[in-house]
Amino acid sequence: MRRKHNTVYSITAGFLCLMLCLSGCGGVKQEELFCYKDSMDTITSDSSMDDSIKRLPLFSENLCVIPVSRENDNDASLTASSEFLVNESANQVVYANEVYKRIYPASITKLVTAYVALKYGNLDDTVTISHEAANITESGAKKCGFLEGETITLRDLLGSFLVYSGNDAGIAIAEHVGGSVEKFADLMNTEMKQLGATGSHFVNPHGLHDEEHYTTAYDIYLVFHQLLQYEEFVQIISQPQYECKYYAADGSEKSQTFETTNRYLKGTEKMPDGVTVIGGKTGTTDAAGSCLAIYAKADDGTPYLAFVFQAQNGDDLFSQMSTLLNYINQSS
Repeated sequence: MRRKHNTVYSITAGFLCLMLCLSGCGGVKQEELFCYKDSMDTITSDSSMDDSIKRLPLFSENLCVIPVSRENDNDASLTASSEFLVNESANQVVYANEVYKRIYPASITKLVTAYVALKYGNLDDTVTISHEAANITESGAKKCGFLEGETITLRDLLGSFLVYSGNDAGIAIAEHVGGSVEKFADLMNTEMKQLGATGSHFVNPHGLHDEEHYTTAYDIYLVFHQLLQYEEFVQIISQPQYECKYYAADGSEKSQTFETTNRYLKGTEKMPDGVTVIGGKTGTTDAAGSCLAIYAKADDGTPYLAFVFQAQNGDDLFSQMSTLLNYINQSS
């Protein structure tokens, strides 16, 4: 009996170590590589194990994972708090710096909101704008300008939210999908933990600053990786403008065209040679600095995810992102 218990304890401890030492990707020596899938397959083959341990998920399947010891790449021109570049098709890290560092995400939060909305919402639903959504009062809150009593499909609300980054749209999405902002935030936290994003905590759907609202570059990678499975998401973030129709409280039709915050798509920032930026999400607050998450492809079609957190300003942000994206050409 003692031997069985020792085996279970050892396996449990080993699993916890795996979660703390997220393992090897590009640039790591072969002997340093560690695959969750292989390790968990070995664990689940032990017939003496408790059923709860046998059911542990294969966390790293189809994911890029890196050890803490390998997250300190040092390019002198990349001076933001955290940078991360991942080859999505090979699940390999190309560049990583401080990917587990706690940061404030600003409107990068909207990626998590989009994931929960796509997973639990129906894009054809009609959403009524509440008083709270129409009158969001937080300092610095960017708004689409929807008015109380107006109705809009969840699809158009999500499009406006992701392209233009309107925080009133975020409140409306949270209330419709979660029942309230608080319940939706609970759902955000639950879903992120299920993705393995253990360094995050969210209190709102839009990313306006709160001390208890934080994440890591790696956690945002995990949710962006999942979002790429949704065709609607990729289609939305790839648009330089989003046109939506909705209805006033009296039933009359209204429309707005929202311009993207992504300089690459607007054409005000040149894409690096050999790289096509498909889309992404920006975020800025005083506490978070300037942040950017990008989905891009190399000329050969290889997909990449790139992240820069806490740059000094917008110009610095896109300059650093271009530097990071240039690593795609070096890794091809």
